[in-house]
Amino acid sequence: MIYHPVVDRFAIPIPLDPWSATIFVAAFVAAAVVTWRRPAYGLGGLIVAMPFALYREVAGTTVTLPKAVLIGVLIGLAVYPGWIQRLRERPMPLLLGALGVYIAVTALSGVDALHPGATVRETLKFVEYAALLIAAYSCYRVDPDDRAVAGAVAVAAIAVAITALAQEVTGAPSGLYVGKAIVPRIAGVLEGPNQLAGYFQVAIATLGAWAVARRSALIDAGLGLATCADVLTFSRAGLFGLAVVGAVLVIAGGRPALKSLKAAYYGLAAGLAVVGWWSFYAHTVNVLRVSLEESAYAGGVGDRGELWRAAWRMWRARPWLGVGAGNYELELPLYGAPGLRTHANSWFLQSLAEGGVALFAATLALVAASIAAFARRLGAGSPWTLAAFAAGIALAVHQIADYLVFYPKVGGPWWLLIGIAAAAIARNPANA
Repeated sequence: MIYHPVVDRFAIPIPLDPWSATIFVAAFVAAAVVTWRRPAYGLGGLIVAMPFALYREVAGTTVTLPKAVLIGVLIGLAVYPGWIQRLRERPMPLLLGALGVYIAVTALSGVDALHPGATVRETLKFVEYAALLIAAYSCYRVDPDDRAVAGAVAVAAIAVAITALAQEVTGAPSGLYVGKAIVPRIAGVLEGPNQLAGYFQVAIATLGAWAVARRSALIDAGLGLATCADVLTFSRAGLFGLAVVGAVLVIAGGRPALKSLKAAYYGLAAGLAVVGWWSFYAHTVNVLRVSLEESAYAGGVGDRGELWRAAWRMWRARPWLGVGAGNYELELPLYGAPGLRTHANSWFLQSLAEGGVALFAATLALVAASIAAFARRLGAGSPWTLAAFAAGIALAVHQIADYLVFYPKVGGPWWLLIGIAAAAIARNPANA
């Protein structure tokens, strides 16, 4: 057997078949029943399901495992009186308001779009994020079982990390081409290494905050494996985001945090040891990509320079409402990037190109709300608020150079964390 460090993935739509339909129905029923009995367990199931989408196509749309679980959770919550009224508790009005404005502007950007169907899909994606926010908030507000919910985050992180680390042996979906050497960039069940780094920023922020507050073997295992796998994505923005998460945890947690995060140090050391091996294999330390130079291999989706220039041209051509949400990848050939079909590798430039000044402002407001909602509750607040604050800052920085909320496997876990943290604040009115 010949080892191939890179094994190309090809996105082929898979139609819904009886077997996958049975899985979706079973997941929906199980989520509804479990949430009816214990909302914290329904929330835990949703957390675990998020990275394992099991995409299936039906009637022009995509059905996924997390969507089935989400609908089941919302139905299961219906037996609890007053859960909708609780959405008026702070800080939910701020978060729902910012998200609602973003959704409205996203929909408005499709007024003059060449591909209005793409705008509808992008709008519905953020409607799904709003539903995830509401589900997470309501489940934790009704049933605040920290052990179950934090344990679910750890289990999901461990499972995702194992699928990613296995690609060091089986081959990764992309790689760094350094001279004649090819170094794999692992992604696991996520769409790519940058997306995996974004997912782990949310997971590591959560597990790190809980390690500071209440360590356990499960949390340490998730924290160590996630940190190790995160390093091996070779995502520069992702590694910077990881550093931001660590800095926020240490600054907020003080000296005790330095001792509580031992598992992350071990994971970091293990990841760097593997990086050292790849440096030896490639006969250069350039695998660390300490410069801003792009890899010689861009996975067939261009480099940031040409993608950002195309985004700028789109905004100059349509400055107020842009070319329409979801239209960037479809109009790239018209703006100097023939043969490419991808996103802009920047949430902020993507919003500027697709929604003009209006969506760019809505994006800034949404990012600000997702951080400000938790900034004043760090001292005496729950570990969930610290986790949401750290993840929010890290993702804001990371998404200058990547567009992560485009992917529900990253955006979904982030909004689940935000919902849990908001519920933790609402349960303690003194911190609201």
